[in-house]
Amino acid sequence: MRDQPTWRIPVGVLALFVALLVYGLVIARYVPGIIGTWPALAQTPIYIVLGLLWLLPMRRFLIWMETGRWG
Repeated sequence: MRDQPTWRIPVGVLALFVALLVYGLVIARYVPGIIGTWPALAQTPIYIVLGLLWLLPMRRFLIWMETGRWG
């Protein structure tokens, strides 16, 4: 555990919020135009994958917020 507060945590939380907001807006803006006419059962796996895709860089980002290293 660290004894002193670090600037990385509030900056990381704000960056995560902004990144997720941008990601969500991009998905909401462009994906329905591409797959909006597909049947619901075909759209569902696409939205599930897109809903989980943002989690891929999360581990390294959280490590950076805590330690200052990317690995």
